[in-house]
Amino acid sequence: MGPAMDNGDGLKAPIKLLAKRLARETGISEDDAERLIKLIGADWNSLLREAKFLKGRY
Repeated sequence: MGPAMDNGDGLKAPIKLLAKRLARETGISEDDAERLIKLIGADWNSLLREAKFLKGRY
């Protein structure tokens, strides 16, 4: 995670948009998706992998 992911410099809208897409495509909550994005960054393949793993734990 780079510091630009959560430093409040206007990246909240793109994170929300990415979180919505991740939640829609994997079935996790948008809150969980946002947490993953903040932890992992915006690498889509990594986000999908971790979201699927997370979904499997519910």
